[in-house]
Amino acid sequence: MTVEELIVYGKGKTSSDHAKMLLSSYLDVNPLELLTILDKEVDSDIEKIYKSSLDALKENKPIQYVIGNVNFYGLKFIVNKNVLIPRFETEELVEQVVEYTKDLNKDKIKILDLGCGSGAIGLTLKSILKDSEVTLTDISKDALEVAKLNANNLNLDVTFIESDWFSNVKLEKYDIIVSNPPYIRTDEEIEEIVKNNEPSLALYGGVDGLDCYRKILANIKPYLNNKFLIAFEIGESQKEEIYDIVNKYLKDIEITCKKYIKTDNLYCENIRIDAKTGFLS
Repeated sequence: MTVEELIVYGKGKTSSDHAKMLLSSYLDVNPLELLTILDKEVDSDIEKIYKSSLDALKENKPIQYVIGNVNFYGLKFIVNKNVLIPRFETEELVEQVVEYTKDLNKDKIKILDLGCGSGAIGLTLKSILKDSEVTLTDISKDALEVAKLNANNLNLDVTFIESDWFSNVKLEKYDIIVSNPPYIRTDEEIEEIVKNNEPSLALYGGVDGLDCYRKILANIKPYLNNKFLIAFEIGESQKEEIYDIVNKYLKDIEITCKKYIKTDNLYCENIRIDAKTGFLS
């Protein structure tokens, strides 16, 4: 069958966008490029995989899991049922962390990515901040295996630790600690496709969705350098509650917290100058 015939076939099984996304992925071209090769004959093996994937979509599987990868910040990450699918909001988290580093004036920045999942945050930061020293942790062995595959595919030299937040992390000082922890309330209604496919361990954060923030912030202080950034992705309407948790566990450190309006990310920054504490704007 030709590219055009397969697109028409796919439209009968799923949306036009999903049909094109699947086919372009298997042909290793941009979806827009499909229009330039409509008459091209597609290899029979690719045709079989494409048709099988269309059936998987009908079973309400996320297209990212069906394809087996997702584009994040211009990089291709392997994803499967063992890891959360990286979202656009998390790209902004990375972007803001990178922006913060521009004023650090430090050759080797130490970064800790807690609950790394596929490794999207930590590995992307390493790909941009090439001289940084990045450590990625996760409680899930299966998630770490995916992250290790991604590090290998991207040729990035980082450290992996199987750890329940800080439990197995050696006591060292970090300039940046970043996390996209589970923050969905246990009774919160979410999309069926997310609920039925993505790992619950990476989704649910307890009765109020804040359990993981409490665990992280209760133990974070010894790991913070004198000048530090804590960067979280947070759930909608959780800002004030997390401010309170930050102030509870870091009450003797003056901090500035910022929540970016476009997406739900929270950044807590600190500078110490001699015996005085200053602020990043």
